[in-house]
Amino acid sequence: MEDGFDARGLAPDQAALPMLRSAAVARLREALGPAGLAQASPLELAERANQTLEELVGGRPDKPSLAEQRQLLRDIMASLQSERAAATRSADAGGAAGPAAPAAAADYDPLAEIATRSAPELRNKRELQVKQQVMPMLMQRIDISVASSLGPDELRAQIAEIVEQIIIDLRLQLNASEMKSIVRLLVDDMVGLGPLEPLLSDETVTDIMVNGASQVYVERKGKLELTEVVFRDDAHVIHVATRIVTEVGRRVDESTPLVDARLKDGSRVNIIIPPLAIDGPTIAIRKFSKKEITLDVMAKQNNISQDMATVLKIAGRARLNILISGGTGSGKTTLLNAMSRMIDHGERTVTIEDAAELQLQQPHVVRLETRPANIEGEGEITIRHLLKNALRMRPDRIIVGEIRGEEAIDMLQAMNTGHDGSMGTIHANTPRDALTRLENMVAMSGFKLPAEAVREQIQSAIHLIVQVSRMRDGKRRITRVTEITGMEGDVVTTQELFRYVYDGENADGTLAGRFECTNLRPHFMPRAEYFGLGIRLLEAMGCRNG
Repeated sequence: MEDGFDARGLAPDQAALPMLRSAAVARLREALGPAGLAQASPLELAERANQTLEELVGGRPDKPSLAEQRQLLRDIMASLQSERAAATRSADAGGAAGPAAPAAAADYDPLAEIATRSAPELRNKRELQVKQQVMPMLMQRIDISVASSLGPDELRAQIAEIVEQIIIDLRLQLNASEMKSIVRLLVDDMVGLGPLEPLLSDETVTDIMVNGASQVYVERKGKLELTEVVFRDDAHVIHVATRIVTEVGRRVDESTPLVDARLKDGSRVNIIIPPLAIDGPTIAIRKFSKKEITLDVMAKQNNISQDMATVLKIAGRARLNILISGGTGSGKTTLLNAMSRMIDHGERTVTIEDAAELQLQQPHVVRLETRPANIEGEGEITIRHLLKNALRMRPDRIIVGEIRGEEAIDMLQAMNTGHDGSMGTIHANTPRDALTRLENMVAMSGFKLPAEAVREQIQSAIHLIVQVSRMRDGKRRITRVTEITGMEGDVVTTQELFRYVYDGENADGTLAGRFECTNLRPHFMPRAEYFGLGIRLLEAMGCRNG
């Protein structure tokens, strides 16, 4: 009874609201400690304060009114915010005095086993429980046909009124934040993607990975994090997956257990369900930043150097055929989007993708998308089909989202027959590996061409290979810019224009390195001069007087 409450949460003097406030602050202060108080975000503090207040008043025969609880919550938050500010100032002062970071760094063993991380404890258990109670009654009281015709905002307002009445009928005590949270959960399930909606609206999240009903990871700043988001069960995950694929005219079921799709904002989605996914339905969503990523922005973020950005701009403007190479999640599509800004607005561009995700800003763009086979196994349209058709559409440039199969031969032929400035991406670890993979993919097309003929066509078609990597600090960097210079015997010859050199690691865990220019005269200098960009190219390469 040190905090004035017995084991059931009852106060001796039930009329003393200040005692409730003092007890809640004391419990939170003890639970968090000075360090936890300084590190907690305002949202986390509000959630903890709301949970603690609910525990304190939960056993009271005469609970404070909703208005009194809201005022108590505001008073508790005010006290915690002032203590948090003081704790933060104290931590900053301690940091200025000199933390013992070297000792901690000395104890770190990069070869030690990493402990298995468990999912953080759910902080909104009560809201989820109330939602389970309210949802059946809500579905009985609304007209589904009318609700489906309403916009999200109007639907949210009307659902809030119905939910408030249901909660009164069920005699549940909820404060304003809990009410708002429950309405959001219900609306997300009815018209959105359920538990994924908060992650989709979080601009710091770049990837969402659902591994069954109880495990959802996200990527922030290049690092994977386990979230507290959960689904009710596997059926709930499949329901959300079905809602995604239905929007783009596709289906996911036991006969079609894996599918590529996209969200309305262009985010790429891959779904695979049992029996292929053993541990439950899996959804992978690759989000794209709403912030426009240009080559200049990438230079400011130190993804590339300013000289590299200039050379890539010249390559795009001078209509070089460019291949962007990299691993999964390395930023190939983002770089392709950035480089496509150099396409002249007077050119006709045709894009070909499995799931349309390129976001070209030019006015004259035709977007094509593949189609899987129907349930009878007919009607499939591949990238190769679309490439052949694109040649009849009078394109100035053709952009292929990803080259990964027999369409490679058609892409090379398009590049060699007057469609200069075409671009594509390929999965490879180095520029040389990209050339080898391209040669192998040509062989997959069924054409029995000599290796020398294939390599001759590759060196004639492709001018520049840009290698992009996601490094272990989570940052994406362009590691090499390589141009193809010709053939020596039966070997395709290349020369590096830029490379990223790793120097070490900074104290904050980020990699230290630099972008080096080789100062070589680019092989595509005549083309740059033709477009009036020769001097700018020499300046960027550091060989102005060469």
